[in-house]
Formats: sequence, C-alpha cells, structure tokens
Amino acid sequence: MKIIVIGGGGREHAIIRKIKENPRVSEIYALPGNGGIAADARCADIGAKDITGVVEFAVANGVDFAVVAPDDPLVLGAVDALNAVGIPCFGPTADAAVIEGSKVFSKNLMKKYGIPTALYETFDSAAEALAYIEKSPVPVVVKADGLALGKGVIIANTREEASDAVRSMMEDRVFGESGSRVVIEEHLEGPEVSMLAFTDGKAMVPMVSSMDHKRALDNDEGLNTGGMGAVAPNPYYTPEIAAECMDRIFMPTVNAMNAENRTFKGCLYFGLMLTKDGPKVIEYNCRFGDPETQVVLPLLKSDLLDIMLAVSDGTLDKADVRFSDEAACCVIMASEGYPRKYETGFPIAIPADVSAEVFVSGAKLSGDELLTSGGRVLGVTAVAPTLKEAVELAYADAEKITFENAYYRKDIGKKALEI
Repeated sequence: MKIIVIGGGGREHAIIRKIKENPRVSEIYALPGNGGIAADARCADIGAKDITGVVEFAVANGVDFAVVAPDDPLVLGAVDALNAVGIPCFGPTADAAVIEGSKVFSKNLMKKYGIPTALYETFDSAAEALAYIEKSPVPVVVKADGLALGKGVIIANTREEASDAVRSMMEDRVFGESGSRVVIEEHLEGPEVSMLAFTDGKAMVPMVSSMDHKRALDNDEGLNTGGMGAVAPNPYYTPEIAAECMDRIFMPTVNAMNAENRTFKGCLYFGLMLTKDGPKVIEYNCRFGDPETQVVLPLLKSDLLDIMLAVSDGTLDKADVRFSDEAACCVIMASEGYPRKYETGFPIAIPADVSAEVFVSGAKLSGDELLTSGGRVLGVTAVAPTLKEAVELAYADAEKITFENAYYRKDIGKKALEI
C-alpha cells in the first residue's frame, strides 16, 4: 500500500514511524514532512494547506490511503477533497472538523447536549466583550474562536489582562480571522488530562491518557506553547474517572455530532479538567495532539494502520486496539526564545547511543546535515516499565543531543510523579 501523511511535525513523525510497522506498506509520502521525517518517508514540498496540490500529488502517485494529521487541512476540507477522487482517509470531513475549527460551535454543542464544560459567553463585538469582562469574576479565560496554533487561549488573572487579550484578538487581529469572535468562559481548576480516542462515528476506543506541559518554562511558567513535553499514562485519570468520561463526555459527543449530521471519523481529542464537580471539557481537537501523540503511539501494541483503516471503513468495533501497560515520557527540545523570536540553521547532533525515539518537528536537511528550522525542534521519547524510569531515560538522552541554542524544560513529568 502507498500511504500519504499530511503534515510536517513531531506528531506526523510519530504517526509515520508507527505506520511503517505494517508489512503491507510499500511507500509512505509526507507532505511536506521535514528533514528528520525524510529518514522514514519520502517528503514532497507541498504545504499541508495546499489542498489542490495534495490531491494532485496523491492521484499522480497512486496513493491508496491518506492520513490528514493537522487541524488546518482538516478544517479546510482535505478529507472531503481526497474522498472526492476516491482516496479513503483517516480524519474527519470539514463539517465534523468544525468541532475544533470553531470554539463557538463546540461550546454551543456541549451546551445543547448537556456535555459538562465551563460556563461561557460568546462575542462578535469587542465592545460587548470588554463590557462583559468588567462584570466577570477573575481569573477568566479568553479564547479565539478559530484555529491559532494552540496559542489562542489566554488565562487572564486580572480584568486588565482579559481586556488586553480581547483587544489583541478582536482589534489587533493577532490570530487573523480566528479572533473575529471570542469565547469568554469561567476558569476551571483541577488536574488537566489529554485524552485521544479513535472513533468511526459509532464505536469509540479511548487511547492511553496523557499529561501535556503547555508553558514554555519550568513550574508551568512563561508563555503558552504548542507543548513542551508529555507523559503517559496520566496518573490523575483513574478507571472510575474513565468510566464517567465515557458515559458523560465521550459517547455523548459522538452522538451529538451524529445528531447534527456531522458524523466524526478519526481521532477525537478531549482536553479535560478534573474539577471538584467532576470531569469537564476544556476543548476538543479534531486530530491527534502534539506532543501527546509522541507518548501515546509508542505505547500502542496493535497495528496503527489497521486501526485507521477500520475507522475509515466503519468497522472500529472489530479492530484490535491494545496499549502497553508501560509508561512514556517525551521531552521537547526547542530553540531558545520559542515561542517568540528564535534563531535557526544550527546543526543537530544525535549520537548513536541515544536509545529513546527521536521525533523531529522543526529541522531541515542541508546535504546530509540536519539543521534546526523551527521553534520546537524535536521530541525525545522514552518508554519504560514505570513513569519514573521513562522520565529519567528521556532526560538522559536529551542531554546527549546537541544543537546551538537548545532549550528544554527540566520538569516534564514532575507533577505526575508527585501523586
């Protein structure tokens, strides 16, 4: 089989590595991929949002199956376009991907179908949003309606911070049209859990729970990022909470999307907060999270491509989906200055004695040399019988990998190990 994976980050590298395990795979193409992914797939310089270019490439190369990994092409209708030329896909169609593409849609969906989430209001007018903030308790959360590279959520501790967030989104348009509408919601407290789940619109199979580390600096300080590391499983996510989530959140979401004629097939991501009143949804994503994918997929014992084909075919209830009872830790190595200004173009040295999996997200090839080309450069993922061992192994290998201006948090997994 010839497989195409749309995207070019660490998440896509982890997906490609797993798909390679299937003996039926003869070729994997990555569009656009990156310098590290090039060791595991054939990269083509076609952007993930270039839907026409993606479809033309897939047809010209006789692709049998496509995996659309990032949010942008899903929301833009990449799956619809590929399906239209007879290429089956893993990923939701555009009408289902709106569950991430519009926070207003997702919040209204939860409200309509009784899925637990934070209290909220939505605004199309900056003046009305600012007036609302003057009466709101703080802290408060301000969210851009559309996609914003995981950075469109501001937790404001003061009304001034909240007002600044509204102005930057709605007036300064720091996120473009994504900030033309905003959601302002109550600030929930409790441990956060990332849950990825396979669904074909009928059956749902949750993956291993994980814990993301969004802030740039140790002790959860600094700016929000796309994710500085993750661990799995998340020790806060007990079997009792898992059962409650399945009954009150997971299946109700699948059923709600069906009721709205927006059947969701692919990977549905639930960002959860375990509050004193029970688990609540912070956000939905219409795809694998990153870096969560870099800890969840290395724990998958079953064949990923077979599962993806079952999701596409609507036969997930018959698929073999099993995960290891081990633990995983991913440490993201970034360019100093990320998520703001940073320099790139530095050689990356990965010694042969690194035993952890290295998933590359921001690097390019110059001849045979791998150079940094992004804010998040690579993820170092170790799997071990215990979380403590996985954390130790990941950091031991991260110390061996070098590039100029390398930076990484030193406390990934610390919270999880304190339980």
